[in-house]
Amino acid sequence: MLSAFAIAAMQDDRTRMWHETKEAVHADSLMQIAEAQHRANFDLWHEEDKARDPGASDAEIAAVKHAIDRLNQRRNDLVEKLDAQLLELAGDQNINAPLHSETPGLIIDRLSILALKIYHTEDETRRESATEAHRQKNEARLAVLKEQRNDLAGCLDALWAEVLAGTRRFKLYRQMKMYNDPELNPIIYRAASPAKAEAG
Repeated sequence: MLSAFAIAAMQDDRTRMWHETKEAVHADSLMQIAEAQHRANFDLWHEEDKARDPGASDAEIAAVKHAIDRLNQRRNDLVEKLDAQLLELAGDQNINAPLHSETPGLIIDRLSILALKIYHTEDETRRESATEAHRQKNEARLAVLKEQRNDLAGCLDALWAEVLAGTRRFKLYRQMKMYNDPELNPIIYRAASPAKAEAG
């Protein structure tokens, strides 16, 4: 079943591991889906870093942008997969219970981002080339991030307990991303059919 703190510990562990290896993730069980979703955020984080490289060429930036789009799509698909699996685990929900606007999958996504922020902020507290003021600033940021992560994990576990108790419910919300869909993004479908676009 769902344990937010176990998921957060997994995210920390995999963040450290993936900075040393490129091991693939296969998503089947709830924890494996959460791991795959975290991997999408991990890869996205590092592509976003590349997008801000002041020395990158236009071609490199374009390639990074395409990678970011693909990873964002995967990230959101896996959030939906998490929620679908959790809905199955929850069984029949109390339809009269108040609806929670944020799904467990979206909270797990937020935990994933916090795990990455914690890792990289902690890294800044140890960077040899950084000033003492920089290290102290990041130590303060790190304490806040850890507190936020603990609060959020506690909120997720509380939400799940309420769902199982029938006092709160959630739905699977489809992200309905449009920019990667060749039938919904006008730039893509006009490029694919210039004659139709002119006729219209």
